[in-house]
Amino acid sequence: MNKKAQIIKYIVSDLLSAAIAWLLFNILRYHEIALYMGYSSLKNYLLSEMVLEGQFLIPFFWIFIHYLSGYYNKPFGKSRIVEFFTTFVTVVIGVTLLFFIMVLNDLPRSFHIYYQLYFSLLGLQFVFTYIPRLILTQNGITKTKNREWSLNVLIIGAGNKAKDIAGNLYSLGYTIAGFIPEDKDSGIAVETNELAGTMDELPEVIPSKNIDELVVAIDSTDGDKFAQILYSLYKCKLPVKILADKSSALSKVNIKTILGIPLVDVTDNNFSEVEKNIKYVLDKLMSVIALVLLSPLFLYIAWQIKRGSPGSVFFRQERIGYLGKPFTIYKFRTMYENSENDGPLLASEDDKRITLFGRFMRKYRIDELPQFWNVLKGDMSLVGPRPERKHYIDQIVKKAPYYYLLHNVRPGITSLGMVKYGYASDIDEMIERLEYDMLYYENMSLLMDITILTYTIKTVITGKGI
Repeated sequence: MNKKAQIIKYIVSDLLSAAIAWLLFNILRYHEIALYMGYSSLKNYLLSEMVLEGQFLIPFFWIFIHYLSGYYNKPFGKSRIVEFFTTFVTVVIGVTLLFFIMVLNDLPRSFHIYYQLYFSLLGLQFVFTYIPRLILTQNGITKTKNREWSLNVLIIGAGNKAKDIAGNLYSLGYTIAGFIPEDKDSGIAVETNELAGTMDELPEVIPSKNIDELVVAIDSTDGDKFAQILYSLYKCKLPVKILADKSSALSKVNIKTILGIPLVDVTDNNFSEVEKNIKYVLDKLMSVIALVLLSPLFLYIAWQIKRGSPGSVFFRQERIGYLGKPFTIYKFRTMYENSENDGPLLASEDDKRITLFGRFMRKYRIDELPQFWNVLKGDMSLVGPRPERKHYIDQIVKKAPYYYLLHNVRPGITSLGMVKYGYASDIDEMIERLEYDMLYYENMSLLMDITILTYTIKTVITGKGI
């Protein structure tokens, strides 16, 4: 299964569909409008500069609209019913925008021509977009049923429930890569040669068998045991799915039903595919604007930092980000140079390592401004859980293993934990702040992001930072 190749097929299909639909629509426009605007022939109209520009640009407009709809995020496992409604709603929105931007300037012989043009474009765009998509999706469903395409699933558990769910998954086109008993005392209901290893060997089993997803199906009814196993899987950075009847055992995750499969994904968050893409685009756009507008302020801050103490202007540090990948975070330096020669140490309110101007920057969160560059690079988002160093993550997960869930989203310049709790000076405070980040993870939405940004602006203006 090649995800990129399938996405490209959908994109090429949508490009060609949009080009054909727009060409046919322009032929209709000629007969209804352009014929009476001085164009001597259909050929002259179609080769006019205005029409050619639209013929080139409109298909890319549609690709952007479809991207925002989240259609390309998950090229496999599409539901034909969901695909129909997603395509229809997207086409309605896109056609309405095009109509007001490009078509409304036309001067028809009669006002009623506008209705004909609108619904003609709507029909052409929908039919030429949906039919190729349906063919690609149906072809994918057929290949899945024929096992030409398949996801490799590793089942945690080797008892009767694991055996039953394995049969269901196999019938849905999944490949069962093996079973992992939850412990050495658990009953085994599968064949010995189907056992892939032990829980301790999981880090080696996953790459060796190219595992795509983990499914937890243990026979034990012990909620604490179940949670312990579940939390230990978050660090694998793979989708973790459980039987629906076990959902009551969870207290730290937001559950979403997976269509067509009696499982729930406990590593998924509350963001829809539409919101994910809109958030990503807005992150990039706002970062470019911020870096350009704040560049004079950056120069002033750099002068003040160099004036106050010797050393570099920027502070660079490795943090753990999206999917557990390390990245370099950028801040304005607020401490004296070489303040961590003796090892990692969290800052406190009366920390002697903080410079005079650094204390001012931390109070108003000005030191975080260079992270707009991290957002532009794709390391971070404007809003998300704050990224931590591996040194502290290793200590946090001993008490709160569900912390690994936060790696399923990009970390942010600001977070609910930062605006509601602030800086943490030790591990216990970091765990207390984690509760706010988990609350954000469970209830992610664009509205919550806007709320957090509003709180952040208030914090910056009032100087409530530490």
